[in-house]
Amino acid sequence: MLNVLAGVRKLAKVSAQPGRTQAVNFFTIGESVTFADLPGYGFAKVPIHVQQSWKSLIEAYLVQREQLVLSFILLDGRRGWMEKDLELRDWLRHQDRPFLVVATKVDKLNQSELHRGMAAIRRECDGSEPVPFSAVTGQGAREIWQAIKTSKTR
Repeated sequence: MLNVLAGVRKLAKVSAQPGRTQAVNFFTIGESVTFADLPGYGFAKVPIHVQQSWKSLIEAYLVQREQLVLSFILLDGRRGWMEKDLELRDWLRHQDRPFLVVATKVDKLNQSELHRGMAAIRRECDGSEPVPFSAVTGQGAREIWQAIKTSKTR
């Protein structure tokens, strides 16, 4: 997603294996937007103590970062919400941190699967609209940039 938003092919390294991001990586795009890529937590095949250290790192970053204007909850559009995604959503709400739900890999779904998947994701969004996103086609990039611009003006 970072590569598409930046319009640069290899800004962020991409791996087919979950859990490769193990620290906070910063990417500055333009003059006023910096993305922080945090470790994932869903399908990463790493020891429990590593996942716990990621959780501490992520929570500290999200609580202490005053200039943070928007977080993204990235869901695999083929799988929808997982328990840890719902925990993150609830935690962000409790911390009063704005977030946008992005359903990734939607290019891998046919129209029927996409419709069903987005409906299921939407049910857990409490009125906010999740953004379907494809790194292959760029679908959703404009909506994500709009959400960022709107968040920065609040």
